[in-house]
Amino acid sequence: MVDRAEPASLRADTGTRNVQTRQHNLSVLLTHLHHSGPLTRAELTRRTGLNRSTISALVTELTEAELVYETLDTARAGVGRPSPLVHASPKVCALAVNPDVDAIIVGLVGLGGVVHRRLRYSLKAPPSAARAIKIVCQLAEQLCAGARECRVVGMGVAVPGLVEAPSGLVTLAPHLGWQKEPLAAELAQVTGYATVAGNDAKLGLIAETLFGAGQGVSDLIYLNGSTSGIGAGVLCGGRPLWGARGFAAELGHTLINSSGSACDCGRRGCLETEVSLGRLLSVLGEGSLDADQLELTLLGTSDRALKAEMRRQIDWLGQAIAGFASVFNPELVLLGGFLGALYRALPERLQACVSQSSMSPLAEGLRIERARLGSDLLLVGAAELALQPLLASPTGVEA
Repeated sequence: MVDRAEPASLRADTGTRNVQTRQHNLSVLLTHLHHSGPLTRAELTRRTGLNRSTISALVTELTEAELVYETLDTARAGVGRPSPLVHASPKVCALAVNPDVDAIIVGLVGLGGVVHRRLRYSLKAPPSAARAIKIVCQLAEQLCAGARECRVVGMGVAVPGLVEAPSGLVTLAPHLGWQKEPLAAELAQVTGYATVAGNDAKLGLIAETLFGAGQGVSDLIYLNGSTSGIGAGVLCGGRPLWGARGFAAELGHTLINSSGSACDCGRRGCLETEVSLGRLLSVLGEGSLDADQLELTLLGTSDRALKAEMRRQIDWLGQAIAGFASVFNPELVLLGGFLGALYRALPERLQACVSQSSMSPLAEGLRIERARLGSDLLLVGAAELALQPLLASPTGVEA
């Protein structure tokens, strides 16, 4: 998994010709294919800095380990024989889990960040950790039974709460009512899969950076709004900001209104109490709405009370983003979940609020966009966490 003591860059490294670092070179090659998709041997040579014969030997070794395969690149062929195109094997997968207050989702995610299958178990109330584990086991068994050709190398869990690194201990997930739950260890024990857990928003940040709207960006803030509040992740200089125990960037619990509502964290006036899916649903008179329904409602509403609530939330969100910009100086702010729908409904208002609330040099060039991966986001992020041991040591990890 990612080393939180000294966070590594998310992106693939260059190779080395030192014969004692063969595993490193295998890792570099597989990581490039995983993050970038199929590449020719010539492209791999350019990206890694290794020579053609070394690339050929590494591809052969990864092929024998059933981690990659080759096809002929007929689409890009010019004069002469088509080049071999190297692909990461879609049969190499991780189980990805996202427990939340209204549902538990388990997916089977392959190399390349491709979600092959997913199952959703709806809940009427937040589950205990023990019940969540039982449900995850049932869903994982169903997924694996329907995809016997897949090689599952581990399980990753995206939790809406504080998750201690590297143990996977859920220190506090206030909306779920979990405290000091050894979730990763217990799932590993009952499923037999190596299991890692992390904060859902930080894993969403990783997914968007590698496969979504954050590709090629080194400094960004990701904010996600869900039934469990607002989570966040921060990328600084191409490296995720983890903190001493993995708790950094809990931006949803930033104080923005000292006279605001009480928060589940025990304080008052946090961002997630002022910018809240629950408040929107309350105005609508709905207990829940799926993401597509909510977005259509926000875009097409003529209801004055709902419009007023949307404007109120956008203004608080804009002030919060302006504050975050002064701390992190990002190039890009990505909005996921209901925050993305809220932004799509009132993009000019949010941009204007951020500009008016920021020091002018900090607002210049700051982009605000929606997250691109949609409902796959947290599954892809959780899977990335589970795939890290394989990517770090491709021929040294057993399924």
